[in-house]
Amino acid sequence: MGKPIAVMDLGTNTFHLLIAEGDPANPTILFKSTDPVKLGEGGINKGIIQPAAFERGVKAMQQFNEHILKYDVGQIRAIATSALRSAANGQQFIDDVKAKTGISIETINGDEEAGFIYKGVKAGGCLSDKNSLIMDIGGGSIEFIAGNQDGILWKQSFELGAARLMDQFHQIDPITPDAINTLKAYLDERLADLFNAMKAYQIDYLVGSSGAFDTFAEVIEATKGNTTFDIKKIKNYSFNNDELIKTTDYLIQSSHGERASNKSIIPVRVDMIVVSSIATRYIMQKLNITKVMQSTNSLKEGVVADMLG
Repeated sequence: MGKPIAVMDLGTNTFHLLIAEGDPANPTILFKSTDPVKLGEGGINKGIIQPAAFERGVKAMQQFNEHILKYDVGQIRAIATSALRSAANGQQFIDDVKAKTGISIETINGDEEAGFIYKGVKAGGCLSDKNSLIMDIGGGSIEFIAGNQDGILWKQSFELGAARLMDQFHQIDPITPDAINTLKAYLDERLADLFNAMKAYQIDYLVGSSGAFDTFAEVIEATKGNTTFDIKKIKNYSFNNDELIKTTDYLIQSSHGERASNKSIIPVRVDMIVVSSIATRYIMQKLNITKVMQSTNSLKEGVVADMLG
């Protein structure tokens, strides 16, 4: 067996590191780390990484590099998505990381991002011969991929991530009905390509890729008093539609204090979960989808499958 591989998913909210080896369909995870860098904080819609976020990002990469050296990793891929794609000082960040760690960051476009997300979800066993619409809500962008276990039918990335939507529409907490209606009208306009494309396909399932959908599952299970539920030990989760609607209703109507005191919601997602809930329910309603699943796999697992394969 060759040396382990390392994948870094450098998102708008969170930086992830995954060190793995073995079978691409069922890799052995040697190390996993998540750092809530919030690279887009204060600047996501201004197209710039603010100084404090810039510093947090570089520090996270230096820490990741220590783990990479410890595990004697062979091949490395550091994938940058929406925040670095759109930031005026994104290249400066890439150059700084290279100078301080030796790690070369590659910026992928939304189409490539969607492709990796599909590979990750497929590797997690979430797809069947029925058509699914995969929805990956990042901080900077949302990826939609229509497909099944045999392949991708359609995919597109939209610069409508939770950090961007929160910055634009969730300025009063709890979010107001007027803000919700304005947000939905904005999605009507910006997601026209999605709705036009979906007219050609029968979509049976909405599959949420990690992120907000992990939180939905954790909140639901905690509400039911399921103390043994551990999101880290599963690959996918089937939602009961009534439970999902009740949970997203609660999240949309909740205050910051209520969300912050809920142990099922990680700190980086306390506020962004509101617009993520609105966007999820909006897609379910627009496409008349009542069957929703969650995949703990996302982009980084797709890159791992690609590299080991």
